[in-house]
Amino acid sequence: MLNDVNPHLINLYRWVKRGLTITTSMKNDSKMFYAHRVRFNELLQAGQAHTAEAASLFYYLNRTGYNGLCRFNNKGGFNVPFGRYKTIGYRSAFTEYRSLFERFEFTNTDFEKLSLSPDDFVYADPPYDVEFTQYSKGGFDWDAQQRTAEWLAKHAGPVVLSNQRTDRIEKLYRKLGYTLTALTAPRLISCTGDRTPAKEVLATRHV
Repeated sequence: MLNDVNPHLINLYRWVKRGLTITTSMKNDSKMFYAHRVRFNELLQAGQAHTAEAASLFYYLNRTGYNGLCRFNNKGGFNVPFGRYKTIGYRSAFTEYRSLFERFEFTNTDFEKLSLSPDDFVYADPPYDVEFTQYSKGGFDWDAQQRTAEWLAKHAGPVVLSNQRTDRIEKLYRKLGYTLTALTAPRLISCTGDRTPAKEVLATRHV
């Protein structure tokens, strides 16, 4: 099972599972990017966010947008600007993933609504504990960070939880009985373009 708060990512995965083939034109071109962004937001407004066209446009926008960001405004509109990539390797066919994804269930719900077996292994990767939280409509604030850590701390099976290594995150995880490991990870996505390695923390329970 793979669950994510972003419904557009899950929609893309669901269509890839069906053998998605993208017929939408894809170029690293600002005029095309903004035209496709308008069309994508029109689909969202029209209640067509679940369609293959929406999945195809989301793939293109995410590949072409600034620094790999996925960001939405308070009304749910995708608002990432055009990127600065010299070249982009787009792909239009995903048929080879059909067999791999056959056994996967893709869900888009609040994590506390997930049904877990006591021995399930859970890996959780919440949005970084940083100022930018508009990964999806509604965002992911400090309350959501706390709920995630507290909910996982009640799980009887093995848990691995990763996040930005901030003072309050480390304090929260230690309070809940997680074992912490400090890591330095490459920063592949950034709202500022900063590629300085990120300080991360890996929190584990029952591992």
